Amino acid sequence: MRRLVVPLLALPALACHNAFASTDNDTPLALEEMQITAPSERADGPMDGYRASRSASATRTDTPIHEIPQSISVVPAQVVQDIGAVRLEDALDYAGGVERGNNFGGQGLTEFLIRGFTSQEFYRNGFAVNRGYPNMPDASTIERIEVLRGPAAMLYGRSDPGGTFNIVSKQPQAERRTVLGSQVNSEGLRRGTLDTTGALDQQAAFTYRLNLVAEGGDSFRDDVESERYNVAPVLRWQLNEDTAVTLEGDYLHNRHPLDRGVTRYSNQQGKLPRDRFLGEEAAGKLTNENASTQLRIEHLLNDSWTLRGGVQYLDGKIYGGAVENNSNAYTGLPAGASTIGRNYNERWLNWNDVNAQANAEGNFDLGGFAHTLLVGVEYDKFNYNSLIIRSDGGGAYPIDLYNPVHGQPLPALTRTTTHDAETLESYAFYLQDQIALTERLKAQVGARIERFEQSYVDKLNAGGNWDQAHNAVTPRFGLIYDLTDELAVFANTSRSFKPNRGADRFGNAFDPEKGVAHEVGIKYDMADHDLSLTAALFHIVKENVLTSDPLDSTRSIAAGEVRSRGFDINVAGNITPQWRVIGGYAYVDAEVTESTSTTMPVGSRLANVPRHSFNLLDTYEFDSGALAGLGLGIGLKYVSERQGQTSNNTFDMDGYGLVDLLAYYPLTENVRLNLNLNNVFDKHYEERAWNVWSYPGEPRTLQAGISVSL
Repeated sequence: MRRLVVPLLALPALACHNAFASTDNDTPLALEEMQITAPSERADGPMDGYRASRSASATRTDTPIHEIPQSISVVPAQVVQDIGAVRLEDALDYAGGVERGNNFGGQGLTEFLIRGFTSQEFYRNGFAVNRGYPNMPDASTIERIEVLRGPAAMLYGRSDPGGTFNIVSKQPQAERRTVLGSQVNSEGLRRGTLDTTGALDQQAAFTYRLNLVAEGGDSFRDDVESERYNVAPVLRWQLNEDTAVTLEGDYLHNRHPLDRGVTRYSNQQGKLPRDRFLGEEAAGKLTNENASTQLRIEHLLNDSWTLRGGVQYLDGKIYGGAVENNSNAYTGLPAGASTIGRNYNERWLNWNDVNAQANAEGNFDLGGFAHTLLVGVEYDKFNYNSLIIRSDGGGAYPIDLYNPVHGQPLPALTRTTTHDAETLESYAFYLQDQIALTERLKAQVGARIERFEQSYVDKLNAGGNWDQAHNAVTPRFGLIYDLTDELAVFANTSRSFKPNRGADRFGNAFDPEKGVAHEVGIKYDMADHDLSLTAALFHIVKENVLTSDPLDSTRSIAAGEVRSRGFDINVAGNITPQWRVIGGYAYVDAEVTESTSTTMPVGSRLANVPRHSFNLLDTYEFDSGALAGLGLGIGLKYVSERQGQTSNNTFDMDGYGLVDLLAYYPLTENVRLNLNLNNVFDKHYEERAWNVWSYPGEPRTLQAGISVSL
């Protein structure tokens, strides 16, 4: 089952400090016995610096990363704080080999690309949160983000073969602490945060945490302003030494115009300015509201067995108006033309999801081997409803791309283009065993059996209704061998399975996506420098991939088979207590290998996937002298050229390199200042694309922040 995070009380570090008495040279120096007890890292808790040594996301058990036969990256809260991140995607920039994909015009949880494939599978404490079109998670609640490379279907069910993301949220601590924060930037951001935690009783049986965010302001895009509120309470009850209950909620309210970026039509005369907005301010904003509640329980049966269980309910909705272009990617602009047609539309989308899970973890010896056995069951039901009404299409409601005139009256809504409902229900059982075959050789084997029942109702065409069911078995097998105490080699193979949503333009259901991945690599942990390096070769094949229908951009078609292969290397750690680094490099060769589409022939590169990408965050904090406490850092990012679509009729996005600078300084023990200068050289670049749109990257931006601890 999905990992259920149950926070522990934060224990203060205990250290005994002994002064040596002065003696003369002839007298032997006697050392008094000294004991030091420090809190050890947990896979679901805080960590020091940039290096994580344990993970629960990859196995749903608290396991040293060095013993897991899989490539894993962990981005901790320290990175989030140092770079002044406000969104999940800011922190993922330093996960290594993770690129940005479609973000539904700034409304929903951005698609990310990892190892050549789009991944929409995001989890929060082991529960799926990317159902429907949820908001991008706020950085204020993140304790750590764990990136699992390769399929994770054996543990999490429906998944993408490139990778899966799990957000470990900030949990209650027994020590009372409150941090007030504020951030502003040169593009109009205004943001305030509150993070408070502590115990509600003297025994610390009841602990709490509350994160609040209020944000609003302008952006570098013309007429694109937004507002955002986040409330995230957590209450933990330690019933006794063996049992703990956690109740966690998260409510996120976001209002933002539908902003897909700038157009990249064929025959378009050059690129548009990065601030050009082709919608209408009068259309208003889309409101996106999401709420989730998790109840998690952990009970220690005995020294060998632990039971975990939990339930999550989430619901969300998007509603409001927007103006969008009528032309699609395959028609382009007539030669010499500069005017495009648009439509005004209003959306009402809503969804809800119920997930219940339970598992048992056992640690025991059997047959001469040490085992960590995990047995779990899971139930999930997702409901989605949508209604979209638009004005006339074609060349109606025009605007000039190069000399836009805004303020035209909004046209009347005359046609319903989408009115449907979908339900996806699943039942799963899985079994995993982590086996220590020898002192140096460890294996991980497991399989998941899952049944999916899916129904679709097209309220505009009763003939388009359908029901289907699938049974899926998704195994995983991995080995890791320690060549030395620091160097290990590993290999794994696994499968993925994911039902495709929606229907094609004929009303037919899509076959589910299926993937298979193979990975071999090394893990090198330099204990003397608290530094870890992981490098891996991978080969992934995925079937029944959906892409935009060239005859109807509101629908999808199955692309056939795509393949991705390549190499990635990731590093994270604290070279010295003052010098920290995190980042990675990836080479990805991703293309269509089987296709019946004339617009997407075999050999087409996959959209938004660069062959080369590199990022590195390097920070140094002075620990003595007049500069004690001052931290300085540099962030480097490079992305090679990419295609805007998986098509032979698309545009290319140029490669780019960015330099970011950061500094922080503690004015007092309780007051910390942050200063970040992003895109130092004001590089013009495109960070992602969808259909005929590319979304421009942010210009040179100065961001300042202050945090006060109470």
